[in-house]
Amino acid sequence: MLYTTLGASGLKVSRLCFGTLTIGPLQAGLSLEEGVRLIRHALELGVNFIDTAKSYQTYPYIRKALKGWPKEVIVATKSYDYTAEGMAASLEEARRELERDVIDIFLLHEQETALTLAGHRPALEYLLNAKERGLVRAVGISSHAVAAVKTAAVMPEIDIIHPLYNREGLGIIDGSREDMLAAITLAHKNGKGIYAMKALGGGHLQAQARQALEFVLATPVIDAVAVGMQSLEEIEVNVAWFSGREPAPELMTRLVGRKRRLIIEDWCCGCGNCVKRCHQGALKLDGGRVMVDPGRCLLCGYCAGACRDFCIKVI
Repeated sequence: MLYTTLGASGLKVSRLCFGTLTIGPLQAGLSLEEGVRLIRHALELGVNFIDTAKSYQTYPYIRKALKGWPKEVIVATKSYDYTAEGMAASLEEARRELERDVIDIFLLHEQETALTLAGHRPALEYLLNAKERGLVRAVGISSHAVAAVKTAAVMPEIDIIHPLYNREGLGIIDGSREDMLAAITLAHKNGKGIYAMKALGGGHLQAQARQALEFVLATPVIDAVAVGMQSLEEIEVNVAWFSGREPAPELMTRLVGRKRRLIIEDWCCGCGNCVKRCHQGALKLDGGRVMVDPGRCLLCGYCAGACRDFCIKVI
């Protein structure tokens, strides 16, 4: 496994980050035992960087997987909270549920513009104070938007940026791949640690997975890449690729043809909350229920978090 340092933060991480969204209830809904088994397998193969969020509901998997693990593991989490009180509760929840006194990286979740960041300033101030008190090691943002990355790039208080980036520019909500790269380059120049998301475009680049991952890995201003993994085979193949090795042929054979999709159950009431949550325009109301456009859907699963009736899943 190859390792790097996230910008000027001093945090040393594996270039492969285990994105846990895919194992939790918003996507695969793996049992606790299954999820723990996957995280442990990744740790055993050298992965020491895990990405999660309050909304992913994957803290129990991570807590159990890390229990008794003898080596340092860097955990990044996120919250949508915009008030100091809300962020205080989210930080304490993360510390309690992960059983970690210190959270390595805490991000403002899904920032979009300078105005969004300004609106979340009380939450950011709380995280900065928590960092001063030794409860957080680094703070930052996650974003699908060029504008937010560009704004955070010149904010001295921001340590880490988690941007959407892939070779086709899929999912960037306000610009091109080149626009996002320019914003990331500025951030990297200013010492921000960069770990990318959606290198496979939510599965749309799955048929060329190796080329898509190698493209992002070859981008000098990107330190690490978060990849969602739902099976032992996916973990072993990604570890091999991120280590510059060829995966075993039988692993590739087992992965061929495996494709995820978003489903909306029959009991959808058509409230429209998920449509509002989707930045990709992949969901629409039709005949009193929600329909999905597979060509636009990035399989992020965030729409599921907006569904009060739990009728949306990524499988």
